[in-house]
Amino acid sequence: MTQISQQALETAVKEYRDPYLNKDLYALGAVKNLTADDNGKVTLMVELPYPSKGIAGGLKQIVANALEFVDGVESAEVHVAQKIHSYKTNKDLPAVPGVKNIIAVASGKGGVGKSTTAVNLALALQAEGARVGILDADIYGPSIGMMLGVPEGKRPDVRENKYFVPMQAHGLQANSMAFVTTDKTPMVWRGPMVSGAVMQLLQQTLWDELDYLIIDMPPGTGDIQLTLAQKVPVTGAVIVTTPQDIALLDGKKGIEMFRKVDIPVLGVVENMSVHICSNCGHEEPLFGHGGGERIAEEYETNLLGQLPLHMTIREQTDSGAPTVAAEPDSEVARRYLDIARRVGAELSTRERNLGGTISSVSVSEH
Repeated sequence: MTQISQQALETAVKEYRDPYLNKDLYALGAVKNLTADDNGKVTLMVELPYPSKGIAGGLKQIVANALEFVDGVESAEVHVAQKIHSYKTNKDLPAVPGVKNIIAVASGKGGVGKSTTAVNLALALQAEGARVGILDADIYGPSIGMMLGVPEGKRPDVRENKYFVPMQAHGLQANSMAFVTTDKTPMVWRGPMVSGAVMQLLQQTLWDELDYLIIDMPPGTGDIQLTLAQKVPVTGAVIVTTPQDIALLDGKKGIEMFRKVDIPVLGVVENMSVHICSNCGHEEPLFGHGGGERIAEEYETNLLGQLPLHMTIREQTDSGAPTVAAEPDSEVARRYLDIARRVGAELSTRERNLGGTISSVSVSEH
């Protein structure tokens, strides 16, 4: 039996470069074990730092093929896992129990599909292997419950007259002001009351070991948004815009707001980038072209993805079955999944919170 060179094995593994972080597996610290037995069988254990279920199969195949070209190797077995860490925020705010990372999804103005993006991003992160929750912080127009198909009038359980048990919808943990009020209750509140209500929902919900909590922020960049950005320990923000000039201007305001309060912007999602005709499939950029890319370049951040304006996205969301859940193999769902991997990968480059996993609140059942 030919002696297998450990250096040759490592060189073969290094041929693979992560498509989202553009580094080899050793540079990522992703190789946990690489061994060869006396029969020429090589076993590799890989642990990626971001939600990556969708690329695990390709990674296994590519790296196993490379290893099998090494002299003496009869077979190669590659195991791929993932571990999501807690990352530091730039503000000295207490962490939310049960939550490793908070991602704010925001827009400079309404009507750009922010909530639809937030819901599908949450579902995509979950589909890629993460534990995910979503908080609807849009007090005046909460829509997450409807989008997730939570029956109207359903209320969350309450523990010790203080803590909300999050709703379960499509596998997500969810909470929203819509779950504790009725659709006939107008939110005639001033800014401090709004931010106080959101903080209560955030801190008094029994989030259960979440890798990511997605917060659907209120649209705009006014006092309420600024106050929330200052009070919530946000790990990173995603800006949603459309290619229209006015939306792009407001998108820039959103980036500036987060930078003002030292929250890193993970990137920009350009929604409604192209209209797809439901009859013939013809594509046309109704609202302009390349706006999201220009913002990303100007502010030295990432263009996370471009999403089409398509009737089925609206229909599926309105029916309580968002695209990633309703049609997980569709082209639109694949775009959301790609965005989710990009968000997770970008967040994994941040400094880790070495305090360990954020503990959950412990309450009595009675």
